[in-house]
Order: sequence, then structure tokens, then C-alpha cells
Amino acid sequence: MMKNICIVGCGKIGQLHSRNLSKYTNLFFHSRSISSAEKLNHKFNGKGIFNEFDAVLKTDEIDAVVISSPPEFHKDQIIQSLQSGKSTLVEKPMCIAETEIDAIEKMLEETGDKAFLMIAENYYYKPSLRKIKQLLKERHIGEIQSVLVKKEFEQVTTGWKSHYGALLEGGIHFIALISDIFDDTPEKINAYFPDVEKREMERYSITKLEYKNKALAQLTYSWNTKSLARGVFQLSSIIGDKGKIIFESNGLFVYIISKSKKGLYLPDLHDAMGYSEMTKDFLACLNDRTRKPYSDFYKAKRDVTIIFQAYEHLNTCSKGQR
Repeated sequence: MMKNICIVGCGKIGQLHSRNLSKYTNLFFHSRSISSAEKLNHKFNGKGIFNEFDAVLKTDEIDAVVISSPPEFHKDQIIQSLQSGKSTLVEKPMCIAETEIDAIEKMLEETGDKAFLMIAENYYYKPSLRKIKQLLKERHIGEIQSVLVKKEFEQVTTGWKSHYGALLEGGIHFIALISDIFDDTPEKINAYFPDVEKREMERYSITKLEYKNKALAQLTYSWNTKSLARGVFQLSSIIGDKGKIIFESNGLFVYIISKSKKGLYLPDLHDAMGYSEMTKDFLACLNDRTRKPYSDFYKAKRDVTIIFQAYEHLNTCSKGQR
């Protein structure tokens, strides 16, 4: 039987989730803008709209919610959804403050097995990352010594996106990628914000992470850098003591050079961004309640905590203050 899912927030991200889910579920819609909800309901042959979020939570008709509203609403909507027994897929970032993590975790503990929380971090599901993890597992480059990830381009921010720094709103994807490569929490976190000016949200950051055995990772992420290809064809690397892996930062290809293996891999570009695999994981967890999502609360907690701790360096960065 098809599940009934309500899309909460009917902007561009809500439309993306609707497209991915519409073939497999019955969709309902809720938005602060009734016209936006009606538009998506019509476009994706939905089953109806809800004018109030409380109405979504009170009905037994809805099995799960997909939260694609602006980040400042995430914490409260997550807690209310879980409290109502609705399994929840929430867009990244999961929340906007470190104190909100504890509130969400407390509700998850109270919820138990009644509902699950999944974070829509599609980078975990990218075929390029799966290939990288396979190569690392096969020990072709030995022990990781360093990971260097770069994504620099120009982005104009409007609406709610202009209220948040680039690292939290976009760089979190690459923090998730680094976290999944190491499958660990860093022991030390440092960050620099080279072009931050007073009262300006950060748009360019260099985040440095140190893991056990002194392995290092660095993420350079910018919304202020001119790029003719808009950040495409930029290279990142993983250096080991027996070789290295070079990959296009967006996941277009993976190249390995080592004594035991050398080759170029072109991941399946039909799902290069990992959205389809992420959607399959969400639906599988809805249909099998003993299953847990890969992109779960604890991974999201690890990732946003890195960013919140990086932001502690905003007021001490050498070239300006927020």
C-alpha cells in the first residue's frame, strides 16, 4: 500500500522531493503560502493540501512528513512531527543552533520506535562517494593522511538563504562527505573566514579538521569566488601513505593512483547527486520499521556540530569580525 506523505514547505526543495516521491507515494502539501501548496498539488497530482501544520499532525491519514521549510522552522517542526508519531525527512541543515540539537535528541529518545528521523543529506548517497569508500576499504591508498576538498563559486543569495552563512547552508554537504570518508568525529576543529566583515554573514571559509592518527582534512568553501564553470570541474583529493584518490568535487569522476590500482571511474550520472538513492532509503525505512536510515540524526548531529564549532572562530578570525 502506498504511503501518504505531506510535503511541508513548497518551494524549490519541496518541488524536488515531490518529483522524487510522486511515483511511489500519495502526496499532500502544506505551506505558509497556500498558493504554493496548491501549485505543487496540481503539478504532482496530489491528494490535497493542509492549511495548517497542526492539521497535518492530527490526522491519521498522513504516515510521514518531508520538511523542506526554511531552517529556522526545522527544530520545532521536527519535534512536533515526532511527537505526533510522524516519521520525518528534514532538509539540511537539520537545525541552526547547537542548543537545538539537544532538544531534537531528547524528543527522539522519547519517541522510541514510533517514528524515525532522517536528514535529507544527499551527498551520503552519491555514487562517487560509494566508489571512494570502496577504494578506501580495499586499502589501495593505505592509511589516509589528508583530505583536501574545494568548492569555490559565486552564489547570489535571496530570501531565507541570505540569513545563513555559506558553510552552514551549502558547505555542510562537504562536511558530510569528509565525515563519511573518515567515518569518525574530528579531534580538533579550526576555521578561518578570510573575507568576513562586520555584520556580514560569512560567504568564504577554510575549515581544518584533525582526526585520530593526525590525519588532516581541509574544506575550502566559497560563495564569493568567480568561476566560469560555477564550481564544476574543481578537484579534491585524498592522500594516503600508498597512493591517492583525486575526485571532481561534485562527483563527476573518481581517479585513483596507487601501486595496486590505477584508473578512472565515471559514476552513474543518472543519479550523480544521490537523490534517488536517498529517496529509496527513506521509503524503505517507512515500509520496514526495523530499518534505520543511513543519513540519521547522529550523522547530522556530528556534521552540524563541526560547523557550529567552526563558527566559534568567527569572532577571532584574523581578518575581520562578523
